[in-house]
Amino acid sequence: MGSDLTKYLRVEKLPHIWCAGCGHGIVTQAIVRAIDELGLDPAKVTIVSGIGCSSRAPGYMNFDTLHTTHGRAIAFATGVKLARPELKVIVITGDGDAAAIGGNHLIHAARRNIDLTVVCYNNSIYGMTSGQYSPVTPLGSFASTAPYGMVERPFDLCELVMGAGGTFVARSTTYHARHLTNVIKQAIQHKGFSFVDALSQCPTYFGRRNNMKDALAMLNWYKENAVSRDDWAKMPPAERGSKFPIGVFRDEEAPEYCETYRKVIEKAMEEVGAK
Repeated sequence: MGSDLTKYLRVEKLPHIWCAGCGHGIVTQAIVRAIDELGLDPAKVTIVSGIGCSSRAPGYMNFDTLHTTHGRAIAFATGVKLARPELKVIVITGDGDAAAIGGNHLIHAARRNIDLTVVCYNNSIYGMTSGQYSPVTPLGSFASTAPYGMVERPFDLCELVMGAGGTFVARSTTYHARHLTNVIKQAIQHKGFSFVDALSQCPTYFGRRNNMKDALAMLNWYKENAVSRDDWAKMPPAERGSKFPIGVFRDEEAPEYCETYRKVIEKAMEEVGAK
């Protein structure tokens, strides 16, 4: 028998408010299961979110949690980590929250290599506000603000974070639930900035506008189009089509920002004391 995960949940807040078929519950259970399997002390875990469908998750999670302002979850999380470096700080964010209004916070936290774990519930749409396109909505797909098809090229969030210097970057999907849990475990254990792109289905706003009528159709699309990182590398570009890679794309060591900053403070205090 597996562990009783309800101890990590605020069961009095259930049932949740997500739409039927939404993948966000799967991503949330993957985070909770990762925390449980790592044996982390719940009192030493802090969950931070911004605004959006994904950012409702901390309301159901029985940890110290912050539900902050739109796009600013990483900024709040940085403050928590600097003040309490012993905590495991996990940021829950959506693709709009992280890559649009919060885009600068994302790239600079990656650049600084702050010891945060960011899990992006990536459903390719603004779900909370009725299906506007986001910075990752696929080219040619439809949204309430793209009724004739998306004309902007989307971000690949993993490539973006790696380009900004993130030291752990991975992707998985809600279809690959066990794999998703495992990469989140790796991300939490990584010392430095870690980012997990968790592809999550939105049948209500993305699916129904893009010929995927329900959650099962979207999960099957993940199943049929996700390929391992190694297989992707071997695949000729002409054969890739709608396929995309999943797995760990980067796992490197680099000086961690909070530790380096504390050394600067210590040096400054020594100089002040010497005067």
